[in-house]
Amino acid sequence: MTVSRTWPLVLRLGTAQTLAWGSTYYLPALLARPMADGLGLPISQIWIAFTVALLASAVLGPFAGRAIDRWGGRPVLMGTSVLFALGLASLSQVQGSTSLMLAWLLIGMAMGSGLYEAAFSALVRLQGTHARAAITGITLIAGFASTVGWPLTALLEAEFGWRGACLGWAGLHLLVGLPLNASIPRATALHAPPQALDAGAPGALPHTPPPRHTAWLLSYVFAATWFVSTAMAAHLPQLLVASGATLAGAVAIGALVGPAQVAGRMLEFGFLRRLHPLLSARAAALAHPLGVVCWMVFGPVAGPAFALLHGAGNGILTIAKGTLPLVFFGPVGYGQRQGIMMVPSRVAQAFAPLLFGLCIERWGSGALWISGGLGLSALAALLWLRAGATEPASQG
Repeated sequence: MTVSRTWPLVLRLGTAQTLAWGSTYYLPALLARPMADGLGLPISQIWIAFTVALLASAVLGPFAGRAIDRWGGRPVLMGTSVLFALGLASLSQVQGSTSLMLAWLLIGMAMGSGLYEAAFSALVRLQGTHARAAITGITLIAGFASTVGWPLTALLEAEFGWRGACLGWAGLHLLVGLPLNASIPRATALHAPPQALDAGAPGALPHTPPPRHTAWLLSYVFAATWFVSTAMAAHLPQLLVASGATLAGAVAIGALVGPAQVAGRMLEFGFLRRLHPLLSARAAALAHPLGVVCWMVFGPVAGPAFALLHGAGNGILTIAKGTLPLVFFGPVGYGQRQGIMMVPSRVAQAFAPLLFGLCIERWGSGALWISGGLGLSALAALLWLRAGATEPASQG
């Protein structure tokens, strides 16, 4: 696919991903308390339902990836837009804990087939080994999901209540997300399962398969780094306050993470794309532990440095979740393989807020040694892998 055709596609998919993330992953941060108050439920019940949604997305991910391998991203992502709308509309009508759980279960099914992994798989299905730049482009656009999603959710909730906010997001999926996903080019249907395709098929990588432990190591890296990312998203202000920062200062420092993520992705799109994706992933995995050391040595004054390092590293690692499976295994069967490798990540993501919250209650800011250790373990796993076994997915 030529550059002139690639970037309109990236813009459409990136916008649809911004909508998908802003209306699901970032929704409870602003609506959990109003939902709990409106339903007369403890707020923990809202977070339990959200955890169920994340677990459902882990279960569905491999099946969605396999469907994209066979039929392309267009029909899967179009169906997901409808499922997002149905789940959010159902959420706007819940009356108790049972209907709340069922609504979030629907949203979780949509998340399993409609977030980054599905978009990456759709691109790889269309572009094969040349999808690296497009994957980066999508994450650049969707990196503003919280920047757009939180203010819009707050506005809708202030004007129409939390039920109206959910209905508003549902309508956006039908009016904006569905047409955007419908505009994705059709992929040629496969007449054999991806596993049955010959290694010399068009788009297959011209090298021997990587060692068997490669998939396990990548799965661990993605799970460890996603645990850290989700834990920080949920608890960074609390950690800053626990280490001596004021609440206003903690909020200001936390606001640096989003721009740092986008900056990291721009670095990946520019200088780092000349390197093997494994090398940029190693540098990104080191960023969070370095931030932890700065924080522990210098205290709250190093909070901005921590936020910038963590955000930039997390931004690049989001891209690595799409590019490393591609560069090691190639495009054939990419969707199903990536869906399977991301199952541990989804489970880690589901339990990260609870588990890391317990660590903060016990050790305060000392809990950062745990997240820093996880980051170092991910770096060690990446160092175990060898870039020389494969060629970069794309250099342009």
